[in-house]
Amino acid sequence: MHSTYLAPANQAATMSPQVGYAPSSTAALDTRSRFSVDSDDIVITNGVALDATQKNAGGAPIEETSPMGREIGWWSIVFLNFSSMIGTGIFSTPGTLLKETGSVGLALIYWFIGLLMCLAGYAYYLELAATFPERAGADVAYFEQIYKRPKRHLQQYVLYSRGAVNPNPWEERGIAVLSYALICLCIILSTKWSLRLSNLLSAVKVITLLFIVVTGFVVLGGHTKVVGPGSHFSQPFAGSSSNGNDLANALVNIHFAFSGYTNANSLMNEIGGDKIKKLRSAGAMSITIVFFLYFFANIAYFAAIPIAEAKASGQLIAGVFFTKVFGEYAGTRVLPVLIAISAWGNVLSTSIGQARMLREIARQGVIPFSSFFASTKPFGTPAAPILLKFILTAIVIIGPPAGDAFTFLVSLQSYPSRIFDILLIIGVWILRRRRVRAGLPQASYQAWHIALVFSIFICLFILIMPWVPPKTGRYGGNVSFWYGAAPAAGVGIIVACFIYWYTWARLLPRVFQYTICEEISQGENGELSKKFVRVYNDERGDEFRKQRAEERDTEGELTPERKMSKDVEHS
Repeated sequence: MHSTYLAPANQAATMSPQVGYAPSSTAALDTRSRFSVDSDDIVITNGVALDATQKNAGGAPIEETSPMGREIGWWSIVFLNFSSMIGTGIFSTPGTLLKETGSVGLALIYWFIGLLMCLAGYAYYLELAATFPERAGADVAYFEQIYKRPKRHLQQYVLYSRGAVNPNPWEERGIAVLSYALICLCIILSTKWSLRLSNLLSAVKVITLLFIVVTGFVVLGGHTKVVGPGSHFSQPFAGSSSNGNDLANALVNIHFAFSGYTNANSLMNEIGGDKIKKLRSAGAMSITIVFFLYFFANIAYFAAIPIAEAKASGQLIAGVFFTKVFGEYAGTRVLPVLIAISAWGNVLSTSIGQARMLREIARQGVIPFSSFFASTKPFGTPAAPILLKFILTAIVIIGPPAGDAFTFLVSLQSYPSRIFDILLIIGVWILRRRRVRAGLPQASYQAWHIALVFSIFICLFILIMPWVPPKTGRYGGNVSFWYGAAPAAGVGIIVACFIYWYTWARLLPRVFQYTICEEISQGENGELSKKFVRVYNDERGDEFRKQRAEERDTEGELTPERKMSKDVEHS
């Protein structure tokens, strides 16, 4: 079954009580066009009707009922966020962080700053979730609703993967691709069972980190072969770095270690019951647990490993810890298995959320074959987005050379993300102001202003400081090439995206005299998606305009009672 609604893609938007923004009552096409469309038209095809709110001109059509069901409960929210935060970072980042900060004391302070970053960031994400409670896709949906112009400008679309160290590079890449294929297959076959597996692997992570924490206290108590563990904390701030580049890289690593705390926001329309109440308590729980595990795991590492050796360990600090305490077998055989389980669970839970983000991008019509990627066939899961993510991730796994590639990708992802974070934070204030002007109540949850200001300050610090040269010169950063390569590449990608958007959405329509219009279609399982069609301003567009006129006549047959019913449903 397919229903179609056609509207100009450059319509303006105004407030709606339910989703935050909906099309205005009237909107004209570009002045070059020979026709206009009323955005309040109701589509009726085979008994299906869409009102102005559902049409959501300029964004993905609103799905009032999730075609993927409502499988997400309180514990699933906890484990989705928890597992997305804990991957390989806590087993590798502390050594790099210690090298960048220069001292144990400053490194531990940075972990506490990470907690504050998470709580402040989660506060404004929670407000955005309360403003758009039925929208999946998190950032994708929020940017769509806050910044109506430029439309169809792809928000965040950075995918990367993680690998191991040392064996034959092609052998490990093959294992990585196979492992990720199994993860994708799991998500495609069943949302319920992929969530259960994610929860199970999260429990294994908790046990692993608790074991490291308890072992750290045992080491500090002098009950292992480690000599003088307390001496490592005798001068906690000795050697602290004051270099802006080092401190910014340290903050990037902290943000990377905690990233994923908003993963459940991508599945908002699959959460049953009181969504915001569940998100608020479950999100706070997951962030708190992760912080305490991270903080005391760091103390365990620094208790067992001399500071100079910890700084030189790089991404192998957990292996050095296990070797120091339990011997070489534990460090080279047991630990890699635990890290692999942690990484597997991290990629699984993260992919569950990212699949929803990709599906929302498709529903906006940004990528080709939007109805295909928006479909939940054949298992009621986002199979097509996961397939696309697998292809892109496999390319990233196989393509980049080993060595600096991982560090570069982390920095490349982090820099543009901070720009988008600032836009989201500003967007929270924009949404509040729009709701006041429209006479609508504020969202059921509001972030403190101090949390928003603190988040902007952190983002600005990360954006500015990477341009400060390292102490050792232009090639002395955390990669072997120019220290500013990652931020420069991030800015370049954003500029390239804007140039593409302007060419596609503005320049070409002007040159070839056509208007880009939106077409909404509905799939067999109730999925709603858009695609963009070119409507030329000459006789080539007459058939399109004729079809639209017929549809308008059909839509006009809605009775006043039916229109009133739809209005009540959305109030």
